[in-house]
Amino acid sequence: MIRVLLEIVKGDSGKMPSTGHTRILFQGDSITDGGRGRNEDANHGLGQSYVYLIAGTLGSRLTATQPEFVNRGVSGDRVSDLYARWNEDTFSLQPNLLSILIGVNDAWRIVEQEPSGVTDRFERAYCHLLEETREVMPDTGLVLCEPFILKTGATEARWDTWQERITGYQRIVRQLADKYGAVFVPLQSMLNEAATKADASYWLHDGVHPTAVGHQLIADQWIDIVQKSPLAIR
Repeated sequence: MIRVLLEIVKGDSGKMPSTGHTRILFQGDSITDGGRGRNEDANHGLGQSYVYLIAGTLGSRLTATQPEFVNRGVSGDRVSDLYARWNEDTFSLQPNLLSILIGVNDAWRIVEQEPSGVTDRFERAYCHLLEETREVMPDTGLVLCEPFILKTGATEARWDTWQERITGYQRIVRQLADKYGAVFVPLQSMLNEAATKADASYWLHDGVHPTAVGHQLIADQWIDIVQKSPLAIR
């Protein structure tokens, strides 16, 4: 399997051409997706999530090097869904830096007792994903973002179950960041603090999906953590 993946990355078929600039790839679910375009229209390719805000902020600061920002978030994805499209949407893109924010859909299917949530594969699938990523792209920097929720909207009715599940995922992501040498971006405590200043729905309109100001908080935190780390984009 690893040999095949390495051949895919090294070959020319389906590979995104190198621009000569640092390529930062964002992966995740709807929180990352942000309504991004699915074609070559550069005006909509990044969507309207924290990815767009990060790209605007860092892109304007780093005009000398002009880093390239790519969004491949897909609404509804779980970790196992990321793995299913990892060849096409990650390995073939050969990013210099890969940022992942995932987990809420894994939790949602379990909390809502969906058939696809009968078995919790979050940790197993995430480990497998990172293991292959390290094998295929050993020089790519990894950023793992902490999944998060607030008590409002979709999470309110089964809050205790939601909190238990997401808290467990947060612990796993932090451990995986240590194991695979990734930068960990904490988000839950930041949102908890924000919710003491304004209603939870001001930041996450349904307890899961950020509003415009929620995305801004995430973008600011990402930039602050990553740009002070060894993976800082130059």
